[in-house]
Amino acid sequence: MLELIPLFMFAVVCLALMAGYPVAFTLAGVALIFAAGGIVFGHFDANLLLTMPDRLFGTMSNITLIAVPLFVLMGVMLEKSRLAEELLENMAKLSGSLPGGLGIAVVIVGMLLAASTGIVGATVVTMGLMSLPTMLKRGYSPSFATGTICATGTLGQIIPPSIALVLLGDTLSTAYQKAQLGAGVFNPKPVSVGDLFVGALVPGLILVIFYLLYVYFTAKMKPEVAPAYEEVEEIDRGKVLLSLAPPVLLIVLVLGSIISGIATPTEAAAVGALGATVLAFLKGQLNKTRLAEVCHSTTLVTAMVFTILIGASIFSLVFRGFGGEELIERWFSELGGNIALAVLIVMVLIFLLGFILDFIEITFVVVPIIGPVLLAMGVDPIWLGVMIAINLQTSFLTPPFGFALFYLRGVAPESVRTGEIYRGVIPFIVLQLALLLALALWPELATYLPEAIKADR
Repeated sequence: MLELIPLFMFAVVCLALMAGYPVAFTLAGVALIFAAGGIVFGHFDANLLLTMPDRLFGTMSNITLIAVPLFVLMGVMLEKSRLAEELLENMAKLSGSLPGGLGIAVVIVGMLLAASTGIVGATVVTMGLMSLPTMLKRGYSPSFATGTICATGTLGQIIPPSIALVLLGDTLSTAYQKAQLGAGVFNPKPVSVGDLFVGALVPGLILVIFYLLYVYFTAKMKPEVAPAYEEVEEIDRGKVLLSLAPPVLLIVLVLGSIISGIATPTEAAAVGALGATVLAFLKGQLNKTRLAEVCHSTTLVTAMVFTILIGASIFSLVFRGFGGEELIERWFSELGGNIALAVLIVMVLIFLLGFILDFIEITFVVVPIIGPVLLAMGVDPIWLGVMIAINLQTSFLTPPFGFALFYLRGVAPESVRTGEIYRGVIPFIVLQLALLLALALWPELATYLPEAIKADR
């Protein structure tokens, strides 16, 4: 019975979160309450708690995580400078005569915005406010319009540079080093966030292509769902390219510097933040008020991430103190070395947890528990990171608990029914599941490019 205490801890955390308690304080509070009870009844070593200050200091001084506030600043600055809104308007004019032209524009702009912000909620809300009224006005089916926006908004999970990939990369690197040390490999080479960025590029682009093909062919076969814009305006293609160039150039500079090895993700994030600020200044959108708004939003998101990280560190310490890791390892060892079954179980668990936990909690709480076990079984860390990111993306899109659905429901007009939003995302969920299956069958989709780049260096 005592060996099941870690599972009780996890269950209590889930119940508290479903009741609406703050994530960070729930993680830390539940862990400390269980630790206190364990000390009183002699089932927990109190000396473990003495290591907590060092763990928290190591977490806060992690240079990789400095990329988080910098990438957030980059995304918020691009959003506040109205670059995305101007880009959507011009792309809509450029593709207006195509079947589903406005939907295609939404996918392309959403992809760029997702790559800029890396935050699902911010992308869904921004795209919902910018594009949903226009899509409905042009006769788009509410379910088709909302499904396209929700699916595009979740691309922030997989399109680099993504906050989710930064956090996953750091967590998986620690798990990989731990697994290697357990296998007797000393001084193991860590998995870098840049490697995960590169590994996510091909799957992310494949998913965008899936979306574009679905929007185009659906509009072509069912014109009443996504009618072409009859009165196509005369457009200045130079102006469209000019509006497209700044965000694309910025993202290329950030990713290019990471992939080429010129800069670390943290250094590239600093370049991105500075570049976004310069773009806002050149557009005349940078003033004292807007700068204060950007700094305020960045501080809120950063404080949330690091507070959750502290709570998760305390939780994982107590979880380990009660023998949670040994329990998980024993369960997986009973599978007889069946890696495919172990990965499937973990993916289903993460998918279900995605209904009640955000990617930050799952990254900081679940991945450190299951990561070392799977990696010790021989699972590739880059492949695992990409699979987890796409899996969470699918979970956030799945009715009735998907986070992306709640975000869009909050900004959608009352005339759009919740059931229509749910119906609209189903085809996109199928596309994401198809990508997960393709990655399971051909892991090289995620691993080939990182290995090729490493070989060239």
